[in-house]
Amino acid sequence: MSRRFGRLAVFAAIFAAAIYLAFSVLPSALSDIFYKTAYEAEVNKCCEDFSVDPALVYAVIKVESNFNPDAYSEIGAVGLMQIIEDSFDWVAWRLNREDLRFTDMYKPEYSILFGTYMLGVLYEKYGSVELTAAAYHAGMGEVDGWIERGEIDPENVDLDGIKGRSTRHYVEKVLKAYKIYSNKLKR
Repeated sequence: MSRRFGRLAVFAAIFAAAIYLAFSVLPSALSDIFYKTAYEAEVNKCCEDFSVDPALVYAVIKVESNFNPDAYSEIGAVGLMQIIEDSFDWVAWRLNREDLRFTDMYKPEYSILFGTYMLGVLYEKYGSVELTAAAYHAGMGEVDGWIERGEIDPENVDLDGIKGRSTRHYVEKVLKAYKIYSNKLKR
């Protein structure tokens, strides 16, 4: 009987260790693999310059390009933060960076600079991660229209009020990544 009890105790200890690993160590290790934080110097500098939460920048990079600086979308968005040409022109003018060309958005430092600047402007305007992400994806005109028509309350954002399945799905993905990066960057 004591042998059986000994085996049971060993099994229980192994099981408890496995549960501990599964719920405490493994999630952290998996987030390090699937939610990386590359380009830290550029992200931190731009976030400081434009008062943007680094977790938001990393979440947008993760969702937009999965950290691929050569990413290109069917609508012509390029680079880590998937900047489109109209947005490039607007930010280049605002930052007085007319020395840059749209193809420079394939360079991580410029994509992060332009994308973080845009996120800062959007967050300052809308005051929420949800609407900032929605405007980054669909444009300020769309988000302003939802607010003006009363389809979405900027003080209490309900994701169901976000028009367009694509934008709603995008915001959900950014929010998920944002939560993970927020926890990860606190460690």
